[in-house]
Amino acid sequence: MKSGVARASAAKATATKTTAAKASAARAAAVRAAALQVSADRLVPEPAGSGEGSPATVTPASVVDGVPFVAEVPLAPDVPAVPVAAEVPLVAVAPVVLEPVVAEPVVAETVVAEPVVAEPIRTAPNRSPRKSTVAPVVPPDPTAPVVLAVNGLQKSFGHTVAVSGIDLEVRAGSFYGIVGPNGAGKTTTLSMITGLLRPDAGSVTVNGIDVWGSPIAAKRLIGVLPDRLRLFDRLTGAQLLYYSGVLRGLDAVTVRKRSADLAIAFGLEEALNRLVADYSAGMTKKIALACAMIHSPRLLVLDEPFESVDPVSAVNVTEILQKYVASGGTVVLSSHGMDMIQRVCDHVAIIVQGAVLASGTVDEVRGESTLEDRFIELAGGRKETEGMEWLHSFSD
Repeated sequence: MKSGVARASAAKATATKTTAAKASAARAAAVRAAALQVSADRLVPEPAGSGEGSPATVTPASVVDGVPFVAEVPLAPDVPAVPVAAEVPLVAVAPVVLEPVVAEPVVAETVVAEPVVAEPIRTAPNRSPRKSTVAPVVPPDPTAPVVLAVNGLQKSFGHTVAVSGIDLEVRAGSFYGIVGPNGAGKTTTLSMITGLLRPDAGSVTVNGIDVWGSPIAAKRLIGVLPDRLRLFDRLTGAQLLYYSGVLRGLDAVTVRKRSADLAIAFGLEEALNRLVADYSAGMTKKIALACAMIHSPRLLVLDEPFESVDPVSAVNVTEILQKYVASGGTVVLSSHGMDMIQRVCDHVAIIVQGAVLASGTVDEVRGESTLEDRFIELAGGRKETEGMEWLHSFSD
C-alpha cells in the first residue's frame, strides 16, 4: 500500500517538473522572439553630449505595448545571454524642415552663329575595272624590210603532198598568224622555214639569209618553238635555259639574268630546280618558249604556242610577244584559236591542203564575216551530221 502511494507521488512530481519545464521553455521562446523583433526595428542614436560625459545611447524605435522591454539576446550558442538595458528613454527625432529654394532667373544670352562654309567634298576618282593589257593590233609599216620570204615551198612524203608551192612574205614588226585544219601542212611549212625539215623545192630567206644555203647564220636570227617538243628533259628548267643561252653564244652572266627574267614572266620560278621531265604539258610549253626567246632573236616561229597553256599564262605570253613585236621583233605562229588570231595578229594566212587560199591583213581575209566563218568556208564548209541517229538511243 505504501509502495503504491510512493509511486503515485513520484509520478505527480515528475509531471509537475515537466509542466514547469515546458512553461519555462515557452517563456524563453517568447522572450527570444520579442528580442529578435526589437533588434529588427530601426535604432535611432541619441545625439552625443546629451549629458555631460554620457555617451550616446541607442533606443529602439518602438516599444512593445508601451512597456519598457528587457530582452536577453544570446551572443552564441555556448555564450550566456547578455541583458539589454531597459527603460532607455526614447529620443524624439525632430522633423526636418526643408527651406524652399528660390531659383534665380536665368538670363539667356543671344548667340549669333557664324555662317559655316562647307569645304568641297573630295571624292575618289571612279576606277574602272582593270582592262586587259593586250594592246590593240597595229599593222606593221608597209615599207618595213622583209624578214621572212618563202617562195614556191614544196614537200611530199611518198605519194602524199604535204605542201604544194607556198608563198609568204612577212615584214619586220609583224604578228603573223597561220591557220588551217588538221593535216593542212602548217607544221611542215614551219619546220622547213626554221631549217628543221629540208624542202623538196622552193627557198626560204630570213633577213636576206638563205636558210638552207647558210643555215648557221640564218638560225642565229630565229627562235623556234617546234611541234612535238624534243627537249633535254633530264635537265632541270634552270639547266635547260642555261645551255640554250650558252649554245646561242651568250655569256654565263647574261644567261643567268635572262633566265631569271623569263622564269618570272612565265611563272616558272618555283619549277626551275625540277627536272623538265616532271613538268606538266603547259609548263613544258612555257619552258620551251623561254628557251626560244633567251637569245633575243629577230624572228620567232612558234607552232601552237598556246596549246595546253592556261588562260592566265596565255595572256602573259601574249603581252610578252606584243612588246617584243612593238620593239621591232617579228612573230609567226600557227594556232587553231581564231578569236586569239584576230585579236593579236595583224596578218593571217589560211592554209588548206598544203596551199595558201587567202592571205593578207586580218580585215582583208575575213571580209564582212568573222575569221572563223571565212576559215570554215575555205576549208570546205560544215559537215553534215545525218546518219547519227543511233547516238540518240542509249545503250543502257
